[in-house]
Amino acid sequence: MSAYHGMKLRLPPRIKVLEAISSISAGRIKKESNGVYKIRSSRGEKEYIVIIKNSTAYSDDNGTIFKGYIGYPIIAALMIEGILPKNEKIGEAIKGIPWADLNESLKSYKKVEEKVKEEAKKNGVQPDEIDEYVESVMEALKMITLKFKDMRQLGLE
Repeated sequence: MSAYHGMKLRLPPRIKVLEAISSISAGRIKKESNGVYKIRSSRGEKEYIVIIKNSTAYSDDNGTIFKGYIGYPIIAALMIEGILPKNEKIGEAIKGIPWADLNESLKSYKKVEEKVKEEAKKNGVQPDEIDEYVESVMEALKMITLKFKDMRQLGLE
């Protein structure tokens, strides 16, 4: 059980917004049923389960479980639900980013964001477009209260 059970999830690092939109564009998220999603990791070796029900959320990604913030799988699910803004142009521009590799090699979300912006620019998306989009999603996230709760026992897997 996570130490964050029952607690309000915190705002994520900005980079998680970009990781979420790219996972959608890369076709790594699948809606299983109402409020239940499965998301494949960027390397494809892990599959995260996301369950969103009213103002509670569960995801077994590291950011949500171990750090208590709204992880990218939850953000992606909220984008698909239409609760958070989706930007398909940005998603398409960065859908091939090797997230896990970058996070491990650069060890800095700021450096990863710089790399992602470089890639996006090659694909026709300017850094200021990315900043505006990330800011709009972060603002929308501030309006949402999600409490972490392990809902897998509800038979939703």
